[in-house]
Amino acid sequence: MTDPLLTAALGLDAVWPFGAIKIELPGKTLRLLDGASVMTIGGEAYAGSDEDFGTIAALDVISEGMGDEAPEIQLSMYPSDSAALATLCNPAMQGAAVTIMFGAADPATGAPIGQPDVLFMGAIDVPTMRTGQRVVEFTIVSEFERLFEVDEGQRATDAFHKSIWPGETGLSEMTGTTEKLYWGALPPSSSPATGGYTIPFSGGRRYPEQSYV
Repeated sequence: MTDPLLTAALGLDAVWPFGAIKIELPGKTLRLLDGASVMTIGGEAYAGSDEDFGTIAALDVISEGMGDEAPEIQLSMYPSDSAALATLCNPAMQGAAVTIMFGAADPATGAPIGQPDVLFMGAIDVPTMRTGQRVVEFTIVSEFERLFEVDEGQRATDAFHKSIWPGETGLSEMTGTTEKLYWGALPPSSSPATGGYTIPFSGGRRYPEQSYV
């Protein structure tokens, strides 16, 4: 929901709109504005340029709508130097959280009016370097992209468990169990679904096989 103060400001004849982007990289959080300015938003300092990573070059137009695919946008940056270029193109940047905001500033103070509206929240999917140019393009996918993830490759093993929750030893310390766990498949029809033992005879007459846990 848009802040009422921001809504009122956008209805004025003269308004100073701005865009702000927050990119939470593994080693540093970038807080950038779409112009040469400095502003405090939610207690955090945003600027038109980051001394380590450069400035915003371009951003796709963001529009509201419904579709059958998770939305994605393109963000381009001018890295400050070759080292910044190499860091931004590193595969480790994939998955970094990105928040894109739109707001209005008070011409007298330069401070934002109300709370900026969050237009898009997502994560970096693919960083790409333009050939012959010092420009990095990011494909940013929406948080809804997680709804399309599948569970292929998951395993009920200690190694896979720790790859999701590092240091969690629930599976490595689970010993002495007799139940068989069929991961991603139904148990064989020729064997009981649970562990136990079978009583084949009683009093000279055969009973149906029974499984006891």
